[in-house]
Amino acid sequence: MSSSVIRRWHLPRLELPSWPWRFTWLYLGLVLFLPLGGLLLRAAGVGPARFWELATTPEALATYQVSFGLALVAASLNGVFGLLIAWALVRSRFPGQRLLDALIDLPFALPTAVAGLSLSAVYSTNGWIGAPLYAWFGLKVAFNWPGVLVAMVFISLPFVVRTVEPVLRALEAEQEEAAWCLGARAGQTFFKVVLPQLMPAILAGVAQGYSRAVGEYGSVVMISSNVPFRDLIAPTLIIQKLEEYDIEAATVIGTVMLLFSLMSLLVINLLQVWGLRYAEDVPRV
Repeated sequence: MSSSVIRRWHLPRLELPSWPWRFTWLYLGLVLFLPLGGLLLRAAGVGPARFWELATTPEALATYQVSFGLALVAASLNGVFGLLIAWALVRSRFPGQRLLDALIDLPFALPTAVAGLSLSAVYSTNGWIGAPLYAWFGLKVAFNWPGVLVAMVFISLPFVVRTVEPVLRALEAEQEEAAWCLGARAGQTFFKVVLPQLMPAILAGVAQGYSRAVGEYGSVVMISSNVPFRDLIAPTLIIQKLEEYDIEAATVIGTVMLLFSLMSLLVINLLQVWGLRYAEDVPRV
């Protein structure tokens, strides 16, 4: 007796997203998409001519230069010194290592206003670091643009260290040993074997630190003089415009910062992709 095969045809059914995805979209919509969409919608109502006029005032252009320029310098410095610190924490053993490892995360937990107050006290013309710099080199750090740079370096350093550190721990020591056995010097081993594998993590940490430095307000406003055309940053200018009830100008400047940040992140992500491809091309020994 042969059994008949019954084929049942079903219409394609729309699969509803699971509850975690629904909650994710709802949460991101309320916290991220709606505020940014509201900002862009308000900026769109200003009009192209008026938007360009407010976005390109001399005061606004000066703040863009300070915010994005110093943030890029701070992120670049942290890319170099953050790698050195991560290397010391992973590859070295020295007194006070655990204390240093814990202090790296201090900018994450420290209120930004407290950080700015501490930096301004240390780097002022009568502070422990600021006094010698001012006496020997005539360099005024606090209440000047170098103070803004110091604050940005301070709050963005942990991003590079904590991003590079686990990748450095996961590197196989056999690759370096094989390079040494093949006659490679220490510098050649670092630049041709180790650094290419660390480059994606370094770029990721630099990108996170750059984004954090661009939007920093609390520590920067405490250590800078907030004088236009000298060390005034864009977030402080937005606050000043809001205090003057100039909502239109604050909206335009905020939108410009948002667009610049998105373009900067796009460029850095492209660099990360390049870093991943470069790391994949490194021969495994």
